[in-house]
Amino acid sequence: MRNTILGITLSTAIAVASVGAFAHEPIALAPGGEIVHGHTYGPAVRYDNVVIRGARVFNGCDPDLVTADVLISGNLIAQIGPDIDAPDGAHEIKADGHTLIPGLIDAHWHGLYAEATILDIYTTNEGYWNLLAARAQRNALYRGFTTVREAAGPMFDIARATDRGLIEGPRMFPSGPAISQTSGHMDFRLTRDVPATPDKLHTFETSDQFYIADGVPEVIKRVRENLMQGATQIKLMAGGGVTSSYDPIHTIQFSDAELEAAVEAAENWGTYVLTHAINDEAVIHSLDAGVKSIEHAHMATRETLERIQKEGAWLSMQPFLDDEDAPALNEAQQAKYKFVTDGTDFVYRTAKDLGVKIAFGTDTLFSADLAKRQGAQLAKLQKWFTPFEALKMATCDNAELLKLSGELTPYPDGPLGVIEEGAYADMILVDGNPLEDLDLVGNPEDKFDLIMKDGVIYKDTLQ
Repeated sequence: MRNTILGITLSTAIAVASVGAFAHEPIALAPGGEIVHGHTYGPAVRYDNVVIRGARVFNGCDPDLVTADVLISGNLIAQIGPDIDAPDGAHEIKADGHTLIPGLIDAHWHGLYAEATILDIYTTNEGYWNLLAARAQRNALYRGFTTVREAAGPMFDIARATDRGLIEGPRMFPSGPAISQTSGHMDFRLTRDVPATPDKLHTFETSDQFYIADGVPEVIKRVRENLMQGATQIKLMAGGGVTSSYDPIHTIQFSDAELEAAVEAAENWGTYVLTHAINDEAVIHSLDAGVKSIEHAHMATRETLERIQKEGAWLSMQPFLDDEDAPALNEAQQAKYKFVTDGTDFVYRTAKDLGVKIAFGTDTLFSADLAKRQGAQLAKLQKWFTPFEALKMATCDNAELLKLSGELTPYPDGPLGVIEEGAYADMILVDGNPLEDLDLVGNPEDKFDLIMKDGVIYKDTLQ
């Protein structure tokens, strides 16, 4: 990540010297003007050293704020303390009245599917998908999400392009194509595409949208193929879903042997399996196989949640409600979605009471308008959690979940999700105190005055 976009377009001398004069001055528009590409914040800029002075610092894990200076050297946090003596030439940011928080983490994100419509997917090809995904990733970064766990999709090349500085976006922990059984949650083939034969893969499979696997050998092969391409964890569909056409919400998917084989193949690589599991039986099915991260679980019983807690697995859940953020669904999908929304309140309250490890993710699908509410989804957690608990979930806690990828992590040089010495410099300066007013994270355009990822300043409206 040291070779940032700035490194491609500007010399080091400009980056550390004269760029500061024009870097983040908002662009003035004449009346009637509309920005149709890019942002108003100027180029992304890296300095050798940056010192943020006088912010109230939320370290991601502890509820108390500490007023301190923070020195960033390169892409890491070098020092935190009062009145830091910064190196000569350090770029200084005065942050009085602001709260410095770690960059946000979305533990259930789909970089392509977040903004692409179903029509986009079915009527275009990989080149267009990559452009859609790059736009969605850039938008997520400018909402303050500096890391995402990609929970299925054709995103390996987007992850590489981001890490190499070709495009802007969050750090990514890619799962690769979701693995589904025939007629499972991620089987988006048409009925005329079957019967399928091993020598005739669907174009969605060859383009990494999903893999269909039936039987232990096929499951193992698909897991290994994902690992070959750079997956940091593996996603399987263990039960029925809302948006898929062929699987009722109550179904259990994959046999015990198939799921266990996937878990073993992932663990042999030092990583883990996450499963789509909404109904209670699918959650139990996943736990029986040794799955470490349960996605959704909106129909889980208290007994099952107790088991999740006892076994140290993660509940990666979303605040799905029948509200303004409900997706556009047909009648059949709406009936299935009701099972999800009916369980949200019970599962959140019960899991919190039991001390289950809960991750925050959005799982936004097929709507650029809904994707814009990524931070608002986090703010919605205040229905069940204090602002501190919600922010901790989206920073410190989500970072703990990402550590399950072990040595497959793409980012081994420091911790994520925290503000501490030696951590990656992923940070947001918030105008106000989100530990008192969580709604601030739902308004990043107005309330996030600084967004930094990997030591690069992507937005700075304080200058």
